[in-house]
Amino acid sequence: MKRKNETELEACNDEQCPIHGTLSARGRIFEGVVVSKFPRRLAIQFGRTVFIKKYERYSNKRTKIHARLPDCMKNIELGDLIQIQECRPLSKIIHFVVIKKMKG
Repeated sequence: MKRKNETELEACNDEQCPIHGTLSARGRIFEGVVVSKFPRRLAIQFGRTVFIKKYERYSNKRTKIHARLPDCMKNIELGDLIQIQECRPLSKIIHFVVIKKMKG
């Protein structure tokens, strides 16, 4: 018996999918919360700590990254925690692809 998630992953005809297509995902991996969603991409946001040398203190910063959303992962909604991985540049702002949904 197959779970719902496995069935959805099999029905993907997307050429730029790291699981079913020919897109090679390699490099850095990030986890973040989905803050905006578009038909073929989404934006995630995550926090990081940066050391400010002048004041010898740490500051909290937020980073926003756009990632390609494959056809087999259309069930991702706003507020979900997802994992993205670096790939070749797909457009001017998209250099990452969604690997999997962590929570949501």
